Amino acid sequence: MSETHHYLIAIGSNVRHPKVGNPRAVVRFTIAALEDAGLYFEAASSIVDSRPVGPSRRAYANAVVRVKTDLEPERLLRLLQDIESSAGRVRRGQPWRARVLDLDIILWDGGAYSSPDLQIPHPLFRERDFVLHPAAQIAPGWRDPVTGRTLRQLAARR
Repeated sequence: MSETHHYLIAIGSNVRHPKVGNPRAVVRFTIAALEDAGLYFEAASSIVDSRPVGPSRRAYANAVVRVKTDLEPERLLRLLQDIESSAGRVRRGQPWRARVLDLDIILWDGGAYSSPDLQIPHPLFRERDFVLHPAAQIAPGWRDPVTGRTLRQLAARR
């Protein structure tokens, strides 16, 4: 029998989707798509707007969701990449460029995790208010396995 895991997943969009609409609509649509993909939805943060990181000039819409699944991190990563691809994301070229959809695993209940393709906690989440504050909204007591601080504590420090 598979073990159930809880994850925090960051959602970002800064490009209009031809069928879904503006980036905020893409974020809302993606929350439903995660559930349709078999992840059990537990909570979603509010959607926040943020300035782009890197060369993109378009503002982002961002949110964080808490989900439950029996997928291990690598399998969840592949599922999230499939969802990104189906939304029109192309993974090549310059990092941080404009994209219809960006999904990142931020934390999970299994502590620190590292592989060639994935690092949990996400290495930059503590520096990104557009991830940290929404995450603290829906999981304030979750602890960063690297610092030992709760998300509420980390957010209060920014």
